[in-house]
Amino acid sequence: MPHWLTKQANVSPHVIAIETPKGDIVTFKELKNASEQYAKQLMYLGVKKGDHVGVLAHNSIEMIVTIHALSYIGAVGVFLNIRLTASELIFQLEDADVSCVLTNLDDDQRLEELSAIVPIYSFIHISKQPLAEVPMQEEINLEDVFTIMYTSGTTGSPKGVVHTYGNHWWSAIGSALNLSLDPQDKWASPLPLFHVGGFSVCMKSVIYGMPMLLFEKFSAKSMHEAIMHKQVTIVSVVTMMVQQLLKELGDDIYPSTLRCLLLGGGAAPKSLLLQAKEKNLPITQSYGLTETTSQFATLQAAVALDKIGSSGKALFPGQLKIVDQDAQGVGEIVVKGPMVTKGYYKKEDINAREIVDEWLHTGDIGHVDKEGFLYVYERRSDLIISGGENIYPSEIEEEIRKLEGVEEVVVVGVKDETWGSTPAACIVQTGKELTKEKIIEDITPLLASYKIPKYIYFIEEVPRNATNKIMRHVLQDRIEKGEMT
Repeated sequence: MPHWLTKQANVSPHVIAIETPKGDIVTFKELKNASEQYAKQLMYLGVKKGDHVGVLAHNSIEMIVTIHALSYIGAVGVFLNIRLTASELIFQLEDADVSCVLTNLDDDQRLEELSAIVPIYSFIHISKQPLAEVPMQEEINLEDVFTIMYTSGTTGSPKGVVHTYGNHWWSAIGSALNLSLDPQDKWASPLPLFHVGGFSVCMKSVIYGMPMLLFEKFSAKSMHEAIMHKQVTIVSVVTMMVQQLLKELGDDIYPSTLRCLLLGGGAAPKSLLLQAKEKNLPITQSYGLTETTSQFATLQAAVALDKIGSSGKALFPGQLKIVDQDAQGVGEIVVKGPMVTKGYYKKEDINAREIVDEWLHTGDIGHVDKEGFLYVYERRSDLIISGGENIYPSEIEEEIRKLEGVEEVVVVGVKDETWGSTPAACIVQTGKELTKEKIIEDITPLLASYKIPKYIYFIEEVPRNATNKIMRHVLQDRIEKGEMT
């Protein structure tokens, strides 16, 4: 098909593509021109079709220009979480065969370490380069790979989820068929563009011809003002953001222009939904993964209170079923559809095991009720969702296990009023006297800040069942009952 941005610039040249809370405005024609120019400047620096190009950046108009520039070249964008440590980033750069990194984190100390691995180019540096006189990609092949985004597994190292243009296209189409489109739509997103949730809004914008209100990061005050005064119709949020928006709203109500708060990152608590109902806040709960290119199932606001805890039904192009069910119908969630990844980069053994006959075995546990509504019980069984960030205990356990004096370690998620959940580490000592402060000090340089355990407990032994599997829920229960200090 025609290149999405070129087509949109031709159909809607003067329609706003991107706004910012500060008042910056870019039309689709301006975005196309800027992206093509940037592509030629990148090609002058040696970036070519098929290259894996790392993008380490916070949300900005320039980052969106970079995204589209890579598509005009035919390069693959490897999107990197700016909160990771240098060692975590280096692993991903090497694993994804990245040829260079583009960044707007110009004064970041991590860049020196990364530059020993691959060339680093700042957005500003790129914008000053001459233009290579080479043709742009005029068409998009939906089978071509567009992005790689990393997600952690329940065991082992993070895996690069490969997304084709088709994955992003069908994700946008599935969302539109579910939420519908309105000529007045404006989608506000405070989610990072390096996460599939934020990136998906960028794709929806260019495919729908819809303005995107881009936030560098979430601010309840700024988002509140945008909903009140900038005719925002849809907002991508996690539970923590909804809680803060309700506080900011106070006794006021939002205008009728707001038709959807698309909630990801775990089911909303009943108390929050009730507060939202009192304020006529249209929360739409969803279930999605990096592997499903953002939302896969969605619960409409109209039935939210009748289906507390549900993530709704699969979007129109998707299929969903529960396998290996127990007597109550609870089992593993498996999904299929054109928005589902075909696999992880260079992980053929995992792909063969987790993608069977095009059905992705998510590892998530849930059930579907008689009316077809999905309920997710555990996300990849031990996943911790903290403020919308996915945290896998294995990553934290690996670093703590390396410390002298640690015999065993189990990390679990415990409830947190601000973040929804937060990591807690339960440690069995070898006999050497460990301190909580020293453990935190030793692992802080190795893990992103949101992965650092908020609580550390020393225990006598790790609870296990008859088959020697760790019973994490026992530790969670003991912590939440105040039985551990």
